[in-house]
Amino acid sequence: MSLLRFVVPVVVAAVAAAAPASAQPRDFADEAKIMYRVVACGGDAPLPAGIDATLIAGHCATVTPWYAHLDGHYVQKARAFLAKVRPAGLPATVVYPFGGGDLLSALITYPDATEITTISLEHAGDPTRVTAATRAQLKSALATYRSVVRQLFVNHDSASDNMKKLERGAVPGQLAMFISALAALGYEPVKLTFFEIRPDGTLHHYSAEEIAGLATTRAKRKKRSWVDTDYSAAFTNSELTFRKVGEPSAPLIVHRHIAANLGDEAFPTSGLKRHLEAKGKVATMTKAASYLLWLNNFSGIRNYLLGHMVWMVSDSTGVPPRFARKAGFVQTTYGRFAGSYLPASETENEAFRKLWEGQPSRKLGFRYGYPDVEGNVHLMITASKVTP
Repeated sequence: MSLLRFVVPVVVAAVAAAAPASAQPRDFADEAKIMYRVVACGGDAPLPAGIDATLIAGHCATVTPWYAHLDGHYVQKARAFLAKVRPAGLPATVVYPFGGGDLLSALITYPDATEITTISLEHAGDPTRVTAATRAQLKSALATYRSVVRQLFVNHDSASDNMKKLERGAVPGQLAMFISALAALGYEPVKLTFFEIRPDGTLHHYSAEEIAGLATTRAKRKKRSWVDTDYSAAFTNSELTFRKVGEPSAPLIVHRHIAANLGDEAFPTSGLKRHLEAKGKVATMTKAASYLLWLNNFSGIRNYLLGHMVWMVSDSTGVPPRFARKAGFVQTTYGRFAGSYLPASETENEAFRKLWEGQPSRKLGFRYGYPDVEGNVHLMITASKVTP
């Protein structure tokens, strides 16, 4: 695939840092609304000039029924269950580590959230790609996107190998999955900006001039085992503001996606850690997280969670019992757990089996992250003894 059609023209020669501090952030709301219509099949707005109507009609004929299936098999069941177990008074700020692409589950788990942060190795992506693509490029990219988003809609999580596929091309994968979550749950995009995290943890949102200055600087992989993107570095971290469809006075919700390595080689000394700490107490979640929170080399993000969360929903890839107990948390189990879905520490596996075996059997009627080694659905709540 040629990259030439996707390179944003350089409007100024100055690099991003040279832009005036007072410059307004570049708002990609129009591009977000195009993605909402073209990729997520949300609403019935006219298609932009140059977008093939037949191509999008075929794409949406495939995607739209998935929303109904998702609603019946996951959304309604999970909402009803979580409404019964979620205590009142939780923080409206949510942090979701290892949450690439999954704004959907964050909104289902925490419907009253006003600020949601997802963190993963994947970059947000360039929202200008959709209208810059040729018909052939868009057709190919939409097919790839369907193959990935279908897994999210069916399994309610996304495999790493699939996520890598969307780090390049005409459909920016992370943004597309976030915007599809809005379409699935009855929200609409209002504003879209991009930002960097400064060493002190504060955010700097890019102006149009800064984005132009970064046009030829490619975003690099955040971990050696991952993949480089073909996007500009400006499109690494996104801030998407949205609200309920057709309700101009509805509260605005802010979702930030941050591309970062959460391993101990990067996180403990990062501006990201300072940014998260500045939020104070938060509600959290994780699922299908490759059992990384079990590992010694992810102690930094695990310690952050234990020091700042008041309530967490997870599958068995959440915080292991020994760490949760020592930090003063109580863990409540649902479904069944016989062993980890992926190969992982036998010591931690045994601790999780004892956790499940030591509690009453509580039914769970939907999949939340990985099943266990025997295909059983399961879920765990890790709650502070004193909060809320």
